[in-house]
Amino acid sequence: MLVGHQPKEFLLAVEALTVSFDGFKAVNDLSFYVDENEIRVIIGPNGAGKTTVLDLICGKTKATSGSIQFRSQELTRMKENQIVQAGVGRKFQTPSIYDDLTVFENLEISYPRGRTVFGALTFQRDATVRDRVEEVAEMIFLKDRLGMSAELLSHGQKQWLEIGMLLIQDPDLLMLDEPVAGMSVSERIKTAELLNRIIKDRSVLVIEHDMKFVEDIAHKVTVLHQGKILSEGSMEMVKNDPKVIEVYLGH
Repeated sequence: MLVGHQPKEFLLAVEALTVSFDGFKAVNDLSFYVDENEIRVIIGPNGAGKTTVLDLICGKTKATSGSIQFRSQELTRMKENQIVQAGVGRKFQTPSIYDDLTVFENLEISYPRGRTVFGALTFQRDATVRDRVEEVAEMIFLKDRLGMSAELLSHGQKQWLEIGMLLIQDPDLLMLDEPVAGMSVSERIKTAELLNRIIKDRSVLVIEHDMKFVEDIAHKVTVLHQGKILSEGSMEMVKNDPKVIEVYLGH
């Protein structure tokens, strides 16, 4: 038996990923790899293909070619709901919370019930759910707001609530599209703290424009330009890459 080098197990392996819209390659032969417990930030100018990458991973957009392996499962062959069940959670740019429900109810409604209709019908608000809601509410700085109507939350708190609605489903990969857009400085700092805390059990893939925030959270930065990787590495390395300065940071 050959004692060879074990290939590294990545949580997410994106390889040769391409998607064309009417001949325009929005994502062009893209490959990148995300480790367990890693915060990966994707940055780049508008139109670089950042949101399209998240759309491809969560199944909202179908790839023209290439592969997306998540814990060795091929996501390009799966439907959106199957990808969620496999452990991928996605937050879009605008928060989709239920304004007329309380913070508690928003979290409770997101709790993964039995995957069957029967499971959903026989679901009880038991101690397990209550404990989990309280645990997540504490993580997202909303423990003292559980009885409050979600529409009364600040913009930043609404963003945290939506992150909480994903966290309660316990995804292995959490994808966030510009989570700190429109937040105050103090809310941005707390969001960085939140993300740094939740990666003990999962990885987070973030699209972001706020460079200070990226510095606070990123283990590794991938810079996209015209659907391809322009540069990849630590924030320090990427920040000093002449190509990145020229097309993105120099503005």
